Amino acid sequence: MFRAVVRLSVSGVRTLARSRPAYTAPLATRCYSHASQETDEEFDSRWVTYFSKPDLDSWELRKGMNTLIGYDLVPEPKILDSALRACRRLDDLASAIRILEAVKDKSGPHKDIYPYLIQELQPTLDELGISTPEELGIDRL
Repeated sequence: MFRAVVRLSVSGVRTLARSRPAYTAPLATRCYSHASQETDEEFDSRWVTYFSKPDLDSWELRKGMNTLIGYDLVPEPKILDSALRACRRLDDLASAIRILEAVKDKSGPHKDIYPYLIQELQPTLDELGISTPEELGIDRL
């Protein structure tokens, strides 16, 4: 336990300070998980499987994308391909465009990431009839 000590400051105001205990308590040790780390391939596979579920609804699509965008990474093209195909299954063009906007924002100052992703996704975008935000002109708003 700490003991409270009342001290007078230069201005004459009484302050309450805590003094160190006479004994030192043992430091608590942290119990880290002993679970195995997920590899990049397993991570990608998990998200592709998630977005490929045939019974995925729009809420689960948005929840999955919010979780994925929350990670400190830019999703791989195969994950985005799966998410865009889920948007097509749900007939949700707005979510597809929002995914592309989120990826562009997530790319941040690295100007070569977003064009690479669009290049890799272009066959899928053409197949599904999805326009990029740049093609629609909404990137300038």
